[in-house]
Formats: sequence, structure tokens, C-alpha cells
Amino acid sequence: MLGSLTRRVGRYRWFGATVRLLVPVDRAVGRLTRGRVVALGLAPSLVITTTGRKSGRPRSNPLLYVPDGDGYVVVGSNWGQAHQPAWSLNLLAEPRAEVDVKGRRIPVRAEVATGAERDRLWRLLVDEWPAYETYVERAGGREIRIFRLVPDDTRRT
Repeated sequence: MLGSLTRRVGRYRWFGATVRLLVPVDRAVGRLTRGRVVALGLAPSLVITTTGRKSGRPRSNPLLYVPDGDGYVVVGSNWGQAHQPAWSLNLLAEPRAEVDVKGRRIPVRAEVATGAERDRLWRLLVDEWPAYETYVERAGGREIRIFRLVPDDTRRT
């Protein structure tokens, strides 16, 4: 779980801007540790590899997640920016992806959460990272997407 200080400062714009600047470092640390350390060790995190909707090439991004049964819940908050994160657009175009969780590579299929399921998952996410509520305010009316990533046994890594 996150420390109380990190949870509090996560709401501030400067924190999001600072962490966005550190994403390249976070990606490098994730590669070097084979996914065992990502999100700068601040929260439960994974690296998702999607297929670029325009390029068709693999695209990897570190994300915070919340476990939910055998799946992983991730949110396209983009730190509250007005536009959707590219990885979420990639998942809409091709829901099959791969996650690296604690050094384990797992093929997954993304499901966009809606209705009561979205509400349930949102509560899980906000319990883990309260700043998500602030990101909604900053996003300028854009609906922040929530994805449940479920293991895809039909694919092998």
C-alpha cells in the first residue's frame, strides 16, 4: 500500500508533472529488473505491452493496478490530462495485450468496464490511489476509462 504522504501529494499537479518526467527512468528500471520494480516502487504496478493502433508495433507503459480476482484493473487517467492515454486507445483497437507483473509475463485481454462494474472497480482504484478523484476534475469532462485485464489462456508468451 502507498504511504500516506504519497497518497496526499498525488493530488497535486506538480506531482503528476514530476512523475511524468520520470516515466522514461521508470521504464528503464522496469526493463532492467524484468518488471519487478516499476512505478518507482510507489504502488502496485505492472508494465502493459499493447499493439500500436497505427504502427502495429509493441508499445510498453508502466501503470498502477489493483488486483481483482484473477485480473488486473488499470485506469486511463493520464494524470488528469484532457486526452486519453495512447495505451488505452491501443487497447480499444486491439484488446489482446501482455502484462509484466513482478517479473511474470502474462497474456491478457482487456475489457472496458461499464455500469455497476465500472463503479465497483472505480472504488477499488480510488482506495488504492485517492488522487484519481482529482484527475477526474482535471480531465475536463472526459470519461476516464477503466479496464479489467483478464488472463488470456488462448495465447502463449
